[in-house]
Amino acid sequence: MAGQQHTETTDAADELAARLRLLQERSGLGVRALARETGLSSSSLSRYLGGQTVAPWPAVVALCKHTRRDPRPLRPLWERAANPLPAPPKSSRQMHFPPRNDLPRDAPDFTGRADQLAAVLAAVDAHRVVALDGMAGVGKTCLAVHAAHRLAADYPDAQLYADLHGFTEGRDPLDADSALRSLLTALDVPSEKVPREGVEQLAACWRAELARRRAVVVLDNAADAEHVRPLLPGAGPSVVLVTSRNRLVGLDEVPPVSLDVLTPEESAELLARASGEPGAGGRLDREPEAAAEVLRLCGHLPLALRLAAARLRHRPGWTVGILVERMAEGADEFDTAFAMSVRQLDRTQSRFFRLLGLLPGTSFDEYLAAALADVPPRTARAILEDLLDAHLVQQPSAGRYRMHDLVHQHARRASAHQDTPAEQQRAIGRLLDYYVHAAAAADAAMPFLSRGEAPAAGNAPAELPPFADKNAAFAWYAAEYENLIAAFEIALATGADAHACELPRFMRAFFARRCGTTHLNFLFERSLAAAERLGDPRRRAEIHSDLGFARYNAGRMAEAHAEYRAAAELLGDDPWMLAELTLRRAYLTWDEGQVDAPLELFREAGRRYAAADCPAGAAHATAAEAWATLQLGHRDEAARLARETLAVPQADPAWPPALTARITLGVAIAHDHPDEAAEHLHQALELARSDGHKHNEAWCLNCLGVALRRMGRYDEALASHRQAFALLDELFEEHWKIHFLDSYAETCREAGLPQLALELHREALELAPKVGFRQKEALAHEGIAAVLAASDPAAAAEHRAAGEAIVRELGAGV
Repeated sequence: MAGQQHTETTDAADELAARLRLLQERSGLGVRALARETGLSSSSLSRYLGGQTVAPWPAVVALCKHTRRDPRPLRPLWERAANPLPAPPKSSRQMHFPPRNDLPRDAPDFTGRADQLAAVLAAVDAHRVVALDGMAGVGKTCLAVHAAHRLAADYPDAQLYADLHGFTEGRDPLDADSALRSLLTALDVPSEKVPREGVEQLAACWRAELARRRAVVVLDNAADAEHVRPLLPGAGPSVVLVTSRNRLVGLDEVPPVSLDVLTPEESAELLARASGEPGAGGRLDREPEAAAEVLRLCGHLPLALRLAAARLRHRPGWTVGILVERMAEGADEFDTAFAMSVRQLDRTQSRFFRLLGLLPGTSFDEYLAAALADVPPRTARAILEDLLDAHLVQQPSAGRYRMHDLVHQHARRASAHQDTPAEQQRAIGRLLDYYVHAAAAADAAMPFLSRGEAPAAGNAPAELPPFADKNAAFAWYAAEYENLIAAFEIALATGADAHACELPRFMRAFFARRCGTTHLNFLFERSLAAAERLGDPRRRAEIHSDLGFARYNAGRMAEAHAEYRAAAELLGDDPWMLAELTLRRAYLTWDEGQVDAPLELFREAGRRYAAADCPAGAAHATAAEAWATLQLGHRDEAARLARETLAVPQADPAWPPALTARITLGVAIAHDHPDEAAEHLHQALELARSDGHKHNEAWCLNCLGVALRRMGRYDEALASHRQAFALLDELFEEHWKIHFLDSYAETCREAGLPQLALELHREALELAPKVGFRQKEALAHEGIAAVLAASDPAAAAEHRAAGEAIVRELGAGV
């Protein structure tokens, strides 16, 4: 009888499937389209139409309604098809069978994750359900299964595992109806107790069965919150561990545990254990550099590390270097894994994700992403939140996003395959436009000598980051530094010469405060080549002037002169640019040791700035003149000019002219008004530190040393000088020491340290000719003469004569 009933049921199921196929034909729709119209899963509908699964009665009704057919004639056929085989006699059940354990094998090389494992176990203890999320290959399943094995002894009634296939290549996710029936079967629930139809009824039956058992269940690869919600337990002791590549934000009651990549130490340990070479002396130990490259190429992802280790384990003849070569050849298994995460995105999100692959750096904000994709920042924020939930991007800090290297590579390859070259070129153009205009806006937010002109290159994006003050601008520059440099390289590589000309100019203030001088010279050299290709005299003049100033700051005086001459020939009658060039030439000639020429140039620069209606520039010139006047020994005049500068209204206390004026005033009045002098110098030092300008901080410390020496406080003075030189050592700016060596040596001599003073003067004597500071060379000779006057009069006379000769040369304009 059972066989006959089975045959009748099968025939009825085949006939029902044939009737449903007729309904599909009448609809004129494909399976996916019909599924959308009727609210069914496309995978389930496909099984119904193919006869693999008997359609639930509500599904039959939905298909009939869509095709305007009466479902009632199909009810008897559906009942025959849905009638299950009778349950075996209860007496045949073997109640002593061991409980069901479907858990996959625990990873024998499970490594690290101590904190995450503790978080999972704590969440299970407190809430009975936990959701593990993270990008493809990060080890979610491995951790969930490992935790389930740890919990098995406390949940002896069943250990179940179900792959929901939320991200499986080539198949639709497992629907709740199928998943619940499979899980109930695994619990050995009699078929007569399993509802014939309805996900809600099946879910209620599942919760009831879990409530009377102590079971641990792993639900792997959930597509989203709704996918897994019907499978969660109700009352009772059973526990469920869910994994997903998405953050299951819809499950408010379920605590999340998000996984990131392994630490470098954990990655190295896993690679060694998985490759079968955990001890010393193996291939990984013999080739440490290649092993480190394997870790980098794997991006510290456990799945990638295990795949790499498997290659090494099964190829004993390979070196680690060969493995690196194979891994670097191109796309691998991870493109398939990430493609499934991307497939859940809609068209707009998918395009947005692909374009992120064109970003040059590892970190970005919503404004850059918006400009790249040509969407409003509000839209970019919403899409980034979706990508964040899908673990296709990460958010290391508020407002900043990044992509794992392997995800970034996948996005780049996807863009190469799906976006046309023209689309990619337009996106790169928008990226370059964004960085030039954002850098210009950041530069304009700083209280430094800048025209505040809008860039001529490209089009401004719809919205730029807000720069409330210089601190916000500096923070942006620091966050975007690598991207800015990469954008400059892209501009050169793609022939965007206008962008390559302008970008370094808007980065000068940041470079002066956060970077050394070498890189800025390099940027302006290449920027000048771009300007020459454009054939724009004004741009060439600007960059010649900027490159000259970079050369000057690097101690390359002769080259600075050459660049300034080239700029002067191209400037024309632009009053602001002429004023800037005049001020820069004044700095250069002063440091070379001339006296009258630079003083006149400082005054001329002030007049030119005033004519250009730029009071800030005029204040710069006055402050510089005050400092030069102080070096000539005219303390009263220097103090007057410094106070004149400080009287100019300015919102930012660290405004450069005010900083120079405070330093000058502090040194000028140190002997007669020590308390006021110390106040000015300490205030300048704090401002330089808050401004983050290490060179200015060193300058303040050195000048504080000079002022303290004039007050007779030698120990404090020496300590201040030492701090200044320690800063220069940190900056690797040896040439800057020429500004401070003579004053430090003078303090040592007056403090009773003649040998140290002699060493410092000789260091200055060696360095000054290299950087073209003839005045400092003369001061070094004079300082050595003063130290040797008592012990070696002849040598002292020689040095004194050498110093006087240089002074005469400088006086003659040589």
